[in-house]
Amino acid sequence: MAESSTSSPTSPVRYRSAEEDSARWNGFPFRQGDIVISTRSKSGTTWMQMICALLVFQTPDLPEPLPVMSPWLDHLVVPEDEVYTRLEAQRHRRFIKTHTPLDGIPIDERATYVVVARHPLDMAVSLYHQGANLDRERIHRLTNQPGPFKPPKPSPLREWLLGWVERDVSPMEAMDSLPGVMWHLSDAWTRRLRQPNVLLVHYDDLLADLTGQMRRVARFLGIGVPEDRWPVLAEAATFGSMRARAGELAPNASGIFKDTTAFFRRGVSGSGREVLSGGELDRYRERASRLAPPDLLEWLHR
Repeated sequence: MAESSTSSPTSPVRYRSAEEDSARWNGFPFRQGDIVISTRSKSGTTWMQMICALLVFQTPDLPEPLPVMSPWLDHLVVPEDEVYTRLEAQRHRRFIKTHTPLDGIPIDERATYVVVARHPLDMAVSLYHQGANLDRERIHRLTNQPGPFKPPKPSPLREWLLGWVERDVSPMEAMDSLPGVMWHLSDAWTRRLRQPNVLLVHYDDLLADLTGQMRRVARFLGIGVPEDRWPVLAEAATFGSMRARAGELAPNASGIFKDTTAFFRRGVSGSGREVLSGGELDRYRERASRLAPPDLLEWLHR
């Protein structure tokens, strides 16, 4: 669920669930050059964190595991004080993960906000498979949820995906729903025109031209990279290279995954369209057309 703060008309929206609370951003001490990576789940979050790490350090030999170096600030699995202390101690340019839409985060002129977009059906299929890899009982304990743990009942993928397409819910109640995805991207799509520190990156563009997109991100962040470093940096950001380093790159610092390597499942596009029929895809497009502007949908679905 989400709650609107009443402190001022421009206060961030509060997004809160059993595992996340965007209020942990309130009062965060930004520094010049901070990078906030804001994505929906399974939309290229870890990929962009790795790209930022490679650009900041300009070597694949990172000083710490990626989820330690680039913490998920609003995830309740790790205590807030621990996350703040870790970030305060960093002396390199910081890059911080969040799944909160930009209207739920303070927009600070000293920071840059990178939003990664993925075809919603592909994101949903990846989210479905990740659900089977989560140790939900451990998450239940780490987030101090009340009552005994009750394991969810799994549904077949196609049935689950059709239900995901049809689910009519407020983005505030379910950020990873289709309305939640479309709101996250629509908000960023609008902001990019009036806020020069907001960048949108398409997952498919990363797949098609990884080096070109890394160069684009570097330019936006004002980071210079020697020409002879690009081949090794781009290779380190490929799906195969990252999967081979799953133990240090997957966001599993708290042991919430059953299999860390399975976090990097396929890294391709088209998974959602492989599952649904032509008529079901038309229904998805109809639903999407009610939730986002046409120019965003053209860019997102191309």
